[in-house]
Amino acid sequence: MLTRIKHIWQTVNASYWFYPALFTIAAVLCAFATIWLDRNGYAEFLNDVAWIQQARPQGASNMLTVIAGSMIGVASTVFSITIAAVAYASGNYGPRLLTNFMENRGNQLSLATFIGTFAFSITVLRVVRARDEAGFLQDTDPMSGFVPQLSLLVAYILAALSVAVLVYFLNHIPASIRINTVLHGIGARLLKDIETDFPAANDGSSNPNSPGGTPIHAHETGYVQLITFRELEEVAAKENGTLKLAVRTGDFVHPDVPLAYWAEMDAVEETPDDAVRDCFTLGSMRTPNQDMEFLIDELVEIALRALSPGINDPFTAITALHWLGAATAELGRRKLVRSYARKNEQPRVQLLDNDFEHYVNRGFGAVRGGVATNRIAAQVAFDAMHDAATTLDDESRRALIVREAHQLVRQAREHLAGPELEEVEARYQSFRIRIER
Repeated sequence: MLTRIKHIWQTVNASYWFYPALFTIAAVLCAFATIWLDRNGYAEFLNDVAWIQQARPQGASNMLTVIAGSMIGVASTVFSITIAAVAYASGNYGPRLLTNFMENRGNQLSLATFIGTFAFSITVLRVVRARDEAGFLQDTDPMSGFVPQLSLLVAYILAALSVAVLVYFLNHIPASIRINTVLHGIGARLLKDIETDFPAANDGSSNPNSPGGTPIHAHETGYVQLITFRELEEVAAKENGTLKLAVRTGDFVHPDVPLAYWAEMDAVEETPDDAVRDCFTLGSMRTPNQDMEFLIDELVEIALRALSPGINDPFTAITALHWLGAATAELGRRKLVRSYARKNEQPRVQLLDNDFEHYVNRGFGAVRGGVATNRIAAQVAFDAMHDAATTLDDESRRALIVREAHQLVRQAREHLAGPELEEVEARYQSFRIRIER
């Protein structure tokens, strides 16, 4: 159940309908509340405020009509601009970035503000009545001649707020699709996830997990989007056994592929495999939630696209390499072992080993093919690897970065020639001299 709730929230979090729907409901309720206050005399204090001019029915109707009409028009324009920006960014930087833009709070809340203001205005508009309107209400009706002054004031404030939000949005959209902003968002989120997932400093220990035992097979097809590790701990503790995971978040599975293995388990008539499967959420695509490698892949994808012959933008690749270097350095300083057991309790769930070599190969190793074809990017890659390696005290991890640098220069020799290759070779020799000091 908890897995489904988390999955639903993540889906809602990356949608353009949730906040507009939430703001619409809140706006309608707020409109009902202010109308009730107006109707029951609680807003009469506004008559004593000199700078607030009392609105007449015709003026109130016109103002609310203008606000409602303009807000729905602005909302449509904002949505169109947002979709165009998302299409541009995903087409130029990679389709996997679509989720990042869908989760952007600035876009979601801007759209929600305009729709909420529209809903408030249209709700208040329906109760404005002049005394001579007898088509539906007779003059003796207490609602005739009703002008909700407090509601009009709130509508005016919401309209002013919407103008401010529109100015913010017009600045936010072009700023959000700038490549440096995109890379900063990915890189900062990656560093935050590393800090959250691996809070302890590196002590040289590891937690190798060799999957084996009684397999628990998947019954569906898709990417592993979410794993509720604490629920797995509870299931394993209840059965007095150990669960060895066979997949990571982001892996693709299909029926009969093992999700995990039961090991060291008490003899029972029937293993709770369905309870274990319920802790895994599968979907049609990978998401950055709980999937650190997805963020690394995004940096790699942007760098490779930038270095492709059709785009040929090494400076975008350089920025991606800088963030990869920062993430590699942060991973190298941390103990890459996760446990979701409660304090002073023995862990019952063993995750797949996320060693430092795995992350180096996923980052610098994956981008190597594109970097090796460009002199500028290759030189910056050596600098980024040097900066990452010099922050590490673990010699084995430093050796992995040195090995990756050696692989890069070997591949560069296959693609570059003449002065370009000589400059790359010189930077590599400088890297070796500095790293061995």
